[in-house]
Amino acid sequence: QVQLVESGGGLVQAGGSLRLSCAASGRTFSSYTMGWFRQAPGKEREFVAHINWSGTSTYYADSVKGRFTISRDNAKNTVYLQMNSLKPEDMAVYYCAAKLGSASSFARHYLYWGQGTQVTVSS
Repeated sequence: QVQLVESGGGLVQAGGSLRLSCAASGRTFSSYTMGWFRQAPGKEREFVAHINWSGTSTYYADSVKGRFTISRDNAKNTVYLQMNSLKPEDMAVYYCAAKLGSASSFARHYLYWGQGTQVTVSS
């Protein structure tokens, strides 16, 4: 069982930056692939980024590539999402998620989810 708690969301102007954190409970955090997803009002949940258990492999949605960076600190049981050059279209509730096994961009493959943190970008 893994419990995930996101933090770091808030209001930022377009072009600004935010750093999201996702703290995980449990001693097996380093076994999990971690992902970030987001959901805007009226839209389906969409993939943002994922990182493998060791942090050596990452993958991004085209919409955030070059602007967002996913990282993890297994000693702190935490995964991060650094978001730079934010755009109004990045505004959404951001969720972190965990799965065992190989990385995936599909939300249905992730077993554990956090409650989400709101990111609001003003133009």
